[in-house]
Amino acid sequence: MKTSKGIKITGWVLTGLIAAALIMSAFMKISLHEMVVEQAGKAGVEPSTFRMIGIVELLSVILFVIPRTGIVGTVLLVAYFGGAISSHVFGHQPLGTVIGFEVVICLTAILRFPELTQRLIKGNK
Repeated sequence: MKTSKGIKITGWVLTGLIAAALIMSAFMKISLHEMVVEQAGKAGVEPSTFRMIGIVELLSVILFVIPRTGIVGTVLLVAYFGGAISSHVFGHQPLGTVIGFEVVICLTAILRFPELTQRLIKGNK
């Protein structure tokens, strides 16, 4: 299956934007930035728990960016944001940003991994 150059470039640009945002988010959690500590308090979570969440987020992003492990990284990020959506629902917090990230990650996976799209959408033919 041949992919056009424009689609590949778009996939990689989206990958870079996602990676930049999530790496920043992960480092804020790992370093226990004051904004993260404040959010943890509102959510009723120990700030130290956010450090582990940041490590999981960072590892998932690294796997997402590396072409050979990109599909595994995609699955981990989709699961990560599924948990984030659940946490936001239970905490009565706005959902727009986390749902937006989930959608962009899925669209990026469709652009970067056409074989994944073929398997999931078109079946195993």
